[in-house]
Formats: sequence, structure tokens, C-alpha cells
Amino acid sequence: MTPQLTLDLFGEALWLVVELVCVIVLPSLLVGLAIAVFQAATQINEQTLSFLPRLLVILMIVMAMGPWIVTRLSDQFNQIFAMIPVLIGSP
Repeated sequence: MTPQLTLDLFGEALWLVVELVCVIVLPSLLVGLAIAVFQAATQINEQTLSFLPRLLVILMIVMAMGPWIVTRLSDQFNQIFAMIPVLIGSP
């Protein structure tokens, strides 16, 4: 196994993690920002006000994007599993 192959596999895995986290976290950040703007405009300083909407958004995103997330993870696993002979040096 060459260092370049190791770096490629690590880079692909890291990029997959970034994609999956962004899919879940970015909508939650946008909802939190909208609620923060609402709280600033109305001067309501309740810390728990943004928790439930963000939680519901994360739940809906995971439900909607769950099949895509599982497909991406299983594709990555299958790719690495198929490369085992190359990784250990067998022809």
C-alpha cells in the first residue's frame, strides 16, 4: 500500500464525512439563525426557544436524507472492501 493510496482513501473518507455533516448541520444552522434574528427583533431572550425547531429540522433532514446517507456510506464501504487485495499487496 503506497502512501498516495492511503492519502487518497483518507481524503475520500474525510470528504464523505464533511458532506454528511453539512447535509445535517447546515439546515439546523439556518433555522437557528432565523430564530436568533426573530429573538433579536422581538427582544425575547429565551434560550430554549430555538431548541425545538432545530431538533425538528434535524429530524426531518435525517428522515428525508437517510437513504442517501446510507447509500453513500455503503458505497464507500464497498469500494474499500473491494480494494482489500490491492491494499494488502496481493495481485
